[in-house]
Amino acid sequence: MEKLITEIAQSAKNASRKTAILSTDQKNKALKEIKLSLEKNYKKIQEENLKDIEKAREEGLSSAMIDRLTLSDNVMNSMISGIDEVILLDDPVGRIGSIKKRPNGLEVGRMNIPIGVIGMIYESRPNVTIDAGVLCLKAGNAVILRGGTEAFHSNQILGSAISEGLENAGLDKKAIQIIPVKEREAVDFLLNQEGLIDLMIPRGGEGLIRFVTENSSIPVLKHYKGVCHVYIDKFAELEMAIEIAFNSKVQRPGVCNAMETLLVHKDIADKFLPHIGKLYNNSGVEIKGCPKTCEIIKEAALASQDDFGVEFLDLKASIKVVDSFNHALDHISVHNSGHTESIVTKDYSRARRFLREVDSSVVLVNASTRFNDGNQLGLGAEIGISTDKLHAYGPMGIEELTARKFIVFGDGQIRN
Repeated sequence: MEKLITEIAQSAKNASRKTAILSTDQKNKALKEIKLSLEKNYKKIQEENLKDIEKAREEGLSSAMIDRLTLSDNVMNSMISGIDEVILLDDPVGRIGSIKKRPNGLEVGRMNIPIGVIGMIYESRPNVTIDAGVLCLKAGNAVILRGGTEAFHSNQILGSAISEGLENAGLDKKAIQIIPVKEREAVDFLLNQEGLIDLMIPRGGEGLIRFVTENSSIPVLKHYKGVCHVYIDKFAELEMAIEIAFNSKVQRPGVCNAMETLLVHKDIADKFLPHIGKLYNNSGVEIKGCPKTCEIIKEAALASQDDFGVEFLDLKASIKVVDSFNHALDHISVHNSGHTESIVTKDYSRARRFLREVDSSVVLVNASTRFNDGNQLGLGAEIGISTDKLHAYGPMGIEELTARKFIVFGDGQIRN
């Protein structure tokens, strides 16, 4: 096993030297060929995906987890069309930032360069295989992908389609590789390929990310969990607040940008909570509420302190009535995970304070938390959402998959 993983990492390192110097046209041609391969193998991919879904049902995975696993026609078409969006993205590699002239005549600038080899470990969602692969390639990187065992068949067939596309474009197929084994020890060996892999990106539950962080000899870009809040301010427009709170929780509850905690100002609670409570109950949302919430929403169960700060990833939500705007900010400061927070308010000054004072990768005003997504924010496909401020903060698009080096133009200067 160790030999296999080392060989994969070494071949990725070799491939990264080639991908780093590809022209934009060469990379876009490869992406087009990957898209064609996915279209050609559309039915085969869904047949392999069905094997994973059937096994997930046998093992009792939640409906939300099965939803993340499923390559429906909508997901497949979105995954394929996403490649077109990446093709249209400006290529950041080789871009030079503003050049400044030093007193000694040296001209100093910074150039975007590929990171090198990226290792990615992720759970459930097989569409990540395509999103990550094409983004890393467009940014000039090689990538090693290790999906969860629950999506093993899906990821293997997607990997085959990618390899076919790369070969048809005349590129090294080792530029995008899928770990071909299920055994957990493959991850252990992957995390210790220091010198061959430049960055590890785990994407999944908090347990996975902590395991990778604690066991990797390679720098790790972290996204522990998505404990996202929506705060309904006392100056909120009621109908808008109801729609945002509903969409943030129910539209797709099993993803990291779904709302987990709803905060409601006490002055609007009596008007707002009966409406949202009814909608949540009709949609099967289990509510954990503070005492005031339970008085208004009879179906709510009394929340414990531990229910705040939980990433449910399911049709569950905690609700708390807060005494003031500052109380909401304090609660978010204690319980948030640096992912996504939203305020619903008509008060401009409160909106500005919320944007300035809340520390999360994406902060919204009068919009659903579900918009913390690379595609929705105009980045094209994303490789994940970083809640770690070092190197990247928020959705990681193509820009965040490059680093910057200093470049210096001289005219014979020497240092005295």
